[in-house]
Amino acid sequence: MTIEINRARRVAELILEGFDAYRRDFKLITCGAQARFEQADWRAAQQAAAQRIELYAKATDRTVQSLLMDLEPAAVPVDDWPVIKREYQTLIRKRPDFGLAETVFNTIYRRTWGGEHLSDHYAFVEEPLQPRPSSGVQLLRCYGPAYDLAGLLKQVLDDVGFTVPWLNQADCIAHMVSAMRASIPLLRQSLALRFEMLAPVFYRNKGAYLIGRMYVGEHLFPIAIPIHNRSEGASAAAASQPALFVDTIIWTDSDLSIIFSFTRAYFMVDTDYPDELVAFLQELLPNKKRWELFTALGYYKHGKTEFYRGFIDHLDESTDEFVIAEGIKGMVMAVFTLPSYQVVFKVIKDKFSPTKSVTRQQVKDAYYLVKTHDRVGRMADTQEFSNFVFPRARFSAALLAELQRVAASSLTITAEHVVISHLYTERLMTPLNLYIKDRSDFELSQVLDEYGNAIKQLAAANIFPGDMLLKNFGVTRHGRVVFYDYDEICYLTQVNFRRIPPPRYPEDQMAAEPWYSVAPNDVFPEEFKNFLFNSGKLKDLFCEHHADLFTAEYWEELQDNIRNDRVMDVYPYRRRQRFQR
Repeated sequence: MTIEINRARRVAELILEGFDAYRRDFKLITCGAQARFEQADWRAAQQAAAQRIELYAKATDRTVQSLLMDLEPAAVPVDDWPVIKREYQTLIRKRPDFGLAETVFNTIYRRTWGGEHLSDHYAFVEEPLQPRPSSGVQLLRCYGPAYDLAGLLKQVLDDVGFTVPWLNQADCIAHMVSAMRASIPLLRQSLALRFEMLAPVFYRNKGAYLIGRMYVGEHLFPIAIPIHNRSEGASAAAASQPALFVDTIIWTDSDLSIIFSFTRAYFMVDTDYPDELVAFLQELLPNKKRWELFTALGYYKHGKTEFYRGFIDHLDESTDEFVIAEGIKGMVMAVFTLPSYQVVFKVIKDKFSPTKSVTRQQVKDAYYLVKTHDRVGRMADTQEFSNFVFPRARFSAALLAELQRVAASSLTITAEHVVISHLYTERLMTPLNLYIKDRSDFELSQVLDEYGNAIKQLAAANIFPGDMLLKNFGVTRHGRVVFYDYDEICYLTQVNFRRIPPPRYPEDQMAAEPWYSVAPNDVFPEEFKNFLFNSGKLKDLFCEHHADLFTAEYWEELQDNIRNDRVMDVYPYRRRQRFQR
């Protein structure tokens, strides 16, 4: 019997009620970002970021429980879900956040049916609600046309509405004008200027960002203005002192792209119109995909929906095969990729190398830690999927054989499909151990400096990579070194850094076993230089920049800073770009 319309409407309403509760909680945390920034309460900012990520699972759990208590959805035949979908579609059609609402519906459907029968007949899988509604909302503040760059920038800063005074706004404006005129020849001509700035402020880590675009005559430049708070405390007294200053100004799409990088924490930006916001950002960053921008705004679950839609479109437009990813094979993950698509797919192996003492659940926990932690521009974000469906015809024979050999428990293979029960996706990067091949000494010095900076910045953010071998780091298209192998990751404060004690007898140094005790969490930094590099040249170049990483004192000082709640400064741009270095 087909489900009754009233019952279908009730299921749809309950799902929408759960979505509304999620949106309210999401907005409440996000709207607190301005106060946390103005009060310089950086620890609270980190806690809020993790809390907001956890909202989605909690909200959908509550919705499923509500359905179980009210309607027993497991008793609803799967063929009745198309009717529920149509009722839900009617409820969300005119909402400005309809895309996010679709994703919640998909989650509830999958939670009740385990991913079976997943298609647009039952859920919003490949195609969003059509036609897309347009809210007509004005997200922008417009300035000009005028010829006074300094005057326009002053209007931009004045309109933000911070309650904390500026340290010296005139100096900030002078720095911006000087930097831009030195690098943009058009600004030295008599051309009319216009700014279109997004009204919402983007908060992340210890910064607030004004995002928009500038027109110089008919020429367009993306604009980002990072604002910092010099206050060191969250007390009212500290926050009442003049504290705000502009740290730099960004006007190139490559620099703006780094600000919205997949290696950084999600922004706190309050908007009721996420689709319009993403559409504007995509105009500024045409090389960024919709899923990347939704994820950057904290809608990481909807980012998954958009990712899958884009992935299906790409499969329709391409013909290449999925293949084993280049580089040294991992001991915990099987990794493959589609050469025409800048993403890698990672599957946990059935059995790990004997040298790995982690369990499957510990690997999942490590990836979740990265999701909820401040990634400081040095860890790649991942998306976690269940029952991901691939076309079997697109798998190379070598890849299919490899997956069957090392991860058979995660595979279901049919005549048409390969279904992987659990996998992670991650942006494709060049493995560092491959990147350094055939590089000049200058290039090697630069990338090894970046490698050391990555380790140091992770450590300052309370992350110890565990396995720091070059193969576990990648190089982005912007030349940044990023960590991406998380199976041994842990908090830095959980590690016991030790110095190697002197040998008791000359024979100790020749023994196969160490002459000192080693506990599970003991780490000896002196040993790093012996196993990180396979050549003296690499070791010497690295030591020119980061010899301090080989001392226990360096790591212990970082641990003290973390235990004393000192939150590091993280800049999504080069330090040389800062006005106050």
